[in-house]
Amino acid sequence: MTEDPSVPKEFNPLDMNNYRVEKLPKIQKSGFEKTMMYLGGPLAVLAFVVIYWFVKIPFLEHIDVSSLSKEAGIRLKELGSDGFTRINYAMLAVFAGAIILWITEAVPNYLTSLILIIVMVLTQVTTDKVAYAQLGHPVMWLNILAFVLASMLVKTQVAKRFALWFVVRFGKNSSWVIFSFIVINVVLSAFISATTAKATILLPIFMVIAAIYGARGGNQRNNFGRNLVLQNLFQINIGASGFITGSGANLLAGSLIAGAMGMSLFSYQDWFKAAFPLAIILIVIGWFVGTKIIFPFKRSERLPQIEGGIQYLKEELAKMGKMKPIEYRAIAIFLVVLALWATDKQHGIEQTAVAFLGAVVALLPGIGIVKWNDVDIPWHLMLFSAGAYTLGAGLDATGLPATFVNATFETMGISAQTPFWVLYLFLTSLMLFSALIFQSKTMRALIFVPIAIGVAQKFGYPIMSLSFPVALLIEHVYVMPFNSKPAALLYTTNQYSYIDTIKYGMVMMLISWVMIMVWGETVLKWLGYTNGLFFNT
Repeated sequence: MTEDPSVPKEFNPLDMNNYRVEKLPKIQKSGFEKTMMYLGGPLAVLAFVVIYWFVKIPFLEHIDVSSLSKEAGIRLKELGSDGFTRINYAMLAVFAGAIILWITEAVPNYLTSLILIIVMVLTQVTTDKVAYAQLGHPVMWLNILAFVLASMLVKTQVAKRFALWFVVRFGKNSSWVIFSFIVINVVLSAFISATTAKATILLPIFMVIAAIYGARGGNQRNNFGRNLVLQNLFQINIGASGFITGSGANLLAGSLIAGAMGMSLFSYQDWFKAAFPLAIILIVIGWFVGTKIIFPFKRSERLPQIEGGIQYLKEELAKMGKMKPIEYRAIAIFLVVLALWATDKQHGIEQTAVAFLGAVVALLPGIGIVKWNDVDIPWHLMLFSAGAYTLGAGLDATGLPATFVNATFETMGISAQTPFWVLYLFLTSLMLFSALIFQSKTMRALIFVPIAIGVAQKFGYPIMSLSFPVALLIEHVYVMPFNSKPAALLYTTNQYSYIDTIKYGMVMMLISWVMIMVWGETVLKWLGYTNGLFFNT
């Protein structure tokens, strides 16, 4: 008997195909967002023209060259000036215009990057060789190669198999189901450097689990669904913060810090030993706060409400069959890459070279895992990143962050006697709570990490003491739906409201700020990154 296509199929809440990304509703821009999008272009052009041709900032006219980086000092001498030159105004104009375009999304972010690169060349902020070379930056290569490696896990479905197996094996009740996703997200964060990719892989799985526990979204929301989706959002982002390869924004921050310290790349090992324990602690706190305080489970939510629901997941896992040789090869390649990354200080091979080796093996005919056409590299994000690195190179070459820090602090009367803890709290709060406004982690890293570097240089503190704690807060983008792509994606599941995400997200942000203070007084002090905050010696 043939099926009548005119008769709508009954919605099956346990069918993973119903939760594919392309089937989720798209968030429509609000009236304000549309207005900002239309005004963004003219505002960016106006800001550039006014700053470049008409603005003169008296308190920036004389720069303390000794407080700038070596490259910036050399650049000023080449220009025959010790003040804020036309090049500096050009850099400021480009920066302001780019920020406006990125915030308002008047044009796609990759197009903004292309525009700022050519404008920086035409205004002689930097040479064409330096500007165009950013697409070949070691961190750019690391980004590209990380996507090659991640594509192995997507093609072979290793990530999906692991997530299904773990939930089936350990998800016996509501609390343990959510706790199991902590392990899943942390493990995937080590392998997959794109938070959106993790969200896309896990979304169909946790949506089926939400349905099993009675959370269908909309009028059928419950605290289990709120916890499951909001905590996955939190875990996806904070899990990424534990690894320098966890996201492109982490890599950018590490690159900026390494550049200021005269290194080529930030050590994977140095980032991991400070960031990973903090990420785990925050994720566990987030699990407790969500399930025990803000959205406690009702009695009816503690056990599955659809008969045979867990059995359905077992069947999904069974459909994948036994582990195939290609899956074992994918796991082996990635484990070797991770081991080499984690021991970079011992063998001296930088992360990019390790990723090169892994990608070459993965692409080798016969023994490899993927073909080039199987590799999903978001080139629009690569171009966006190239623009961000070019902007970072221009900021460093002109000394703009340090100049503004010096001028601002002198104008405000902030002296060298300002306690370290005041600067630490100010900069970490600035980075953390800026996530409520900005839409890009990369942009926040580009703005606030150089500011932290400039403040450290201004007051004579080690660069790591202020810039690294700021970098550890990059991934806190889980409060508003527009804060990150995973946030926008998971909001469309309709499992929680604006009030729900603000309530949970703001509590976790405040806890995270307290934890970064604790970290500065303890772990970062023990590792030699800071001298402590309140009891420094």
